[in-house]
Amino acid sequence: MKNVLFSHLRPYAKECVLAPLFKLLEVVLELLVPLVVAAIVDVGIAGSNLPYIIKMVVLMFLLGLAGLAVSITAQYFSAKAATCFAHDVKRDLFKKIQALSAGDVDSIGPATLLVRMTNDMNFVQSGLNMTLRLLLRSPFVVLGAAVMAFLVDVRCALVFAVAIPLLALAVWILMALTVPRYKMVQRNMDKVLSKSRENLYGSRVIRAFCLEEDEDKAFLSDNSSLLKSQIAASRISSLTNPLTSVIINFAIIILIYYGALRVDLGYISQGALIALVNYMSQILTELIKLANLIITISKAIASARRVEAVFETPESQKDGDDDAFLQQGDAISFDNVSFRYFPNAGLALDGISFSIGRGKTLGIIGGTGSGKSTLACLLMRLYDPSEGKIEIHGKNILSYKMSALRSHVAMALQKARLFSGTIESNLRSANPCCSEDEIKKALETAQAWDFVQKKGLSCKVESGGKNFSGGQRQRLSVARAVLRNPDILILDDSSSALDYATEASLRTALSKLSCTKVIISQRASSVMASDLILVLDQGRLVASGTHDELLKSCEIYRQIYHTQFKEASNV
Repeated sequence: MKNVLFSHLRPYAKECVLAPLFKLLEVVLELLVPLVVAAIVDVGIAGSNLPYIIKMVVLMFLLGLAGLAVSITAQYFSAKAATCFAHDVKRDLFKKIQALSAGDVDSIGPATLLVRMTNDMNFVQSGLNMTLRLLLRSPFVVLGAAVMAFLVDVRCALVFAVAIPLLALAVWILMALTVPRYKMVQRNMDKVLSKSRENLYGSRVIRAFCLEEDEDKAFLSDNSSLLKSQIAASRISSLTNPLTSVIINFAIIILIYYGALRVDLGYISQGALIALVNYMSQILTELIKLANLIITISKAIASARRVEAVFETPESQKDGDDDAFLQQGDAISFDNVSFRYFPNAGLALDGISFSIGRGKTLGIIGGTGSGKSTLACLLMRLYDPSEGKIEIHGKNILSYKMSALRSHVAMALQKARLFSGTIESNLRSANPCCSEDEIKKALETAQAWDFVQKKGLSCKVESGGKNFSGGQRQRLSVARAVLRNPDILILDDSSSALDYATEASLRTALSKLSCTKVIISQRASSVMASDLILVLDQGRLVASGTHDELLKSCEIYRQIYHTQFKEASNV
């Protein structure tokens, strides 16, 4: 973990210090137990001294009870530090993701960000918890057992001096081989989650075009890659326990053999040999724990680096300094604006220039992929122009604070986004302080009051608004945007799911609003009453003017108009 993540540990420095300290105290108590056992064998059993045996057993019980108390205390501090740390990181990570522009999110990938927030953070939290509990404990047990062994008998302790470096080398090699493979596991996990997300969101399209088999094959390929990477990592990590066990057990065999010889020669007692074997067994137990801890830490480090990468992602959009939204100049002005979604991608908008006065209605029409929605996103500053300048109310859009800009500019999308809750909570998200009369007025403007009146404002809205029809979702989205009481209202094809009669009523209601309106549509009927109509084609502005002017001068607009009104007349 680097600076950003470490900074989140500072408020919990006390817990991060106390947890290992209590673990070290637990280790000291554990290291005393073999000495008590040796005393029981050498003094109590050898001398048939029952009171002494009882006294030592009571002492062992008290050591165990004290060890339990300090262990629980250590685990409390480690759990508190890890849980609070994860809470703070997730909070700031969410803020960071919210601060990223739409382009930044597109570049990283929504599925990847979701994995960072959930799966990766769970690994980091678990890794920190286990690190505080075991990272100092296990090495201290190993070194403490070795020191105690030398105090018992120097010659027998030479076995420890050989075994411990061999174990350390084995664990280091396994860790060096495991960490890169767990990074690959996480990358493949991203692909699987991304594919799963695409299938969940596009399930209707997949079924409509009978693409289940193709999607199954694509998912199987990604899932197989994940399986292979997991197996590759597991094969190496699975060697940890057997390898450490072989080294330790081989050391115990040598220790028992050599210790038995020294017992026969009278250099050490039987209790001392039992203590040495106990110390070696403690080393075995702790090294197995340490090996598992290394695997956990390897996952945590890989995940921490991925989380850190999100924090280190530079924000491509810089917030402006101006809070004021003055009523001066043209409402919207584009000066030779071009835009591309990625640095090496083609132009989505190319040299767009126009202006519209305050309180007027701007219509934007064009075929699919002509750049209509892109232009709307630039007005909301979801993206910044690659070239050129956009002015709103006579001021460069880049100079506004985003909060100020978006408090005066509202947008309703073609694919209406509703959040789980109620109808009222969705509407109040645009204006928390609005009155019920204002809500009713906005719903009437959006032609949604009739069905909302029947359902009630407290009607439950499921995630994504899936318990409402497409037209109902669009009208609620328009009502939410109107309730914002914006200076500029952007409707991005937000009446595409409405019938002609409802759309006509919506246009009439919107015309009574005093704000500047930007109406984006593929229907000529939606924009024909606009004060200025822009005709886009493949990212270029091919014509602009009123409805009558474009009928005379623009072939593309004329084709759209005649085709649609011919279809409408045949219905």
